[in-house]
Amino acid sequence: MNNALSSNTIFLTVEGIEGVGKTTAIQYIQHYLTTYQQAHIVTREPGGTRIAEELRRILLTSPTDEPITPQTELLLMFAGRSQHIDHVILPALQSSKWVVCDRFVDASYAYQGGGRQLPMEQIIALDRLVVQSLQPSCTILLDAPPEVGLMRAKNRSQYDRIEQEKIEFFERVRAVYLERAQRYSARFHVIDATESLEKVHHRIKLILDQLLRSETLQ
Repeated sequence: MNNALSSNTIFLTVEGIEGVGKTTAIQYIQHYLTTYQQAHIVTREPGGTRIAEELRRILLTSPTDEPITPQTELLLMFAGRSQHIDHVILPALQSSKWVVCDRFVDASYAYQGGGRQLPMEQIIALDRLVVQSLQPSCTILLDAPPEVGLMRAKNRSQYDRIEQEKIEFFERVRAVYLERAQRYSARFHVIDATESLEKVHHRIKLILDQLLRSETLQ
């Protein structure tokens, strides 16, 4: 993997548990970047390529005769991520496009490390193997209590395999997200997703304004 990037690339990730409004936030980001004529792509994990989308389908369905083990889930996540990085994320960044990604490697630490309680050492090893030196320029973490997010998720659609987990699972996921936000505070921006949509969008706009200015100054 060649992670050599131009100096003005922005890799923006949006993280959070189910129901915190990531889709709406990404739509706002996309509108903002289009308004300012900033070349960009929007993608997601798991997914982003044909093969990775097939892995997403496997990950989010609920086979009754062969349940997916936590370690298989982790490996499938990173297999899809490898395809995604090589075929979508790096080519876009190398052509000076912004990349806006619905979840990235922080989600593996939160969901498989926190939620599934797999050893963090396993995730770190896969992170080093697959992601290498590629890190988001900025991560927006939309934060809300699990009971709030899950109620919103239930209202929008039928739960997928992961959304069917108990609330304790999502409490662990949220805890790891917040721990990582504190540890990597230079790139994380935590937004209270229980606030009004107008306030959330205003917070996002301030972040994007800052990123756009920093890119212009380079």
